[in-house]
Amino acid sequence: MFELDLQYFAKEGPGGEKTEPATDKKKEDARKEGQVAKSKELSGAISLFAMFLLLKIYIGNLGISFIKVFSESYNRIPEITTLNEGMIISKQFAGVMNRIIVDILMMLLPFLAVAFAVAFVVDLVQVKWKPTAKPMQPKFSKLDPTKGIKRLFSMEKLMDLLKSVLKITIIGYMAYSTLKDEAGQLFLLYDMQLVSALNLFGNIVLNMAIKISAVYLIIGIVDYVYQKHKFNEDLKMTKQEVKDEWKNAEGDPQIKGKQRQRMQEASRRRMMQEIPKADVVITNPTHFAVAVKYDTEVAPAPFVIAKGEDFLAAKIKEEAAKYDIEVVENKPLARMLYYNVELGAQIPQELYSAVAEILAVVYNKRETA
Repeated sequence: MFELDLQYFAKEGPGGEKTEPATDKKKEDARKEGQVAKSKELSGAISLFAMFLLLKIYIGNLGISFIKVFSESYNRIPEITTLNEGMIISKQFAGVMNRIIVDILMMLLPFLAVAFAVAFVVDLVQVKWKPTAKPMQPKFSKLDPTKGIKRLFSMEKLMDLLKSVLKITIIGYMAYSTLKDEAGQLFLLYDMQLVSALNLFGNIVLNMAIKISAVYLIIGIVDYVYQKHKFNEDLKMTKQEVKDEWKNAEGDPQIKGKQRQRMQEASRRRMMQEIPKADVVITNPTHFAVAVKYDTEVAPAPFVIAKGEDFLAAKIKEEAAKYDIEVVENKPLARMLYYNVELGAQIPQELYSAVAEILAVVYNKRETA
């Protein structure tokens, strides 16, 4: 009764459904735009867990430091008061308060530093180090109310809502279960001294906080796996997009030029490494140089192992001089070999006699030497 168009369920994108994994270029472009697979929940959970764990280890020293600050501040009360009409001297009071604030900040500094360092390291592990200012740049497209409404009811917002509800539920349950288990000790607080009561209450609160942080850490790990999966899914490309990107990359004259340059450099290095094996180098003498090798085990006729023009010809002759390879001047033969014989190819039959004469002279010189 109703026609069903499956294209309504396909992912948006030119060229059909996005089924292909993102290419390296697509991932690099996304990285430049500040789009990375990152879980804020994981960073917050690890930082919270590390801070509470550190607090549990050093809670004794922290309590002693607080008592010391309180005692020093209490003992300095006479310094900031005067009998003259019972007024507080503002300058002395400000100095004492500044001192108290500095002492408290110095006590809290290690915990804040650990939280910051852990959060930084976790983010670094998730997204690696490649800062960009693109996400901070204003985008007027975000002011579009229709897109804002779509984002409001998107799957991402739904997942954020579920995570928030899950976190509140877990925190409430962990707090309730911990207090329920420690209910017997809480009733003993009325019969304890202040220091003992504070110590007991602090341990209960810290144990509860560490349990909540551990569960929160599991939520963060699950969220990171989800964010990684969602990021890869969002970056997927259609077959047409992959083809277009490949065509653009292949058609880029700069890329093709760099590829040709690298291939030429590699070929030139291999060619220069073969020069020590040559029997003779035939030159123009300044414009062309062709290195020839005769080895019956490799080929039935002499073959070219290196050739070059101008600067490269001079380099070939320099290499030949290093290894005491004979350099023979023959302008027409050097030109013919350079233009008509490729690297690794055998000498054509019409040039046999000319090359053979040169090789014979070279071999005779070696025997007489």
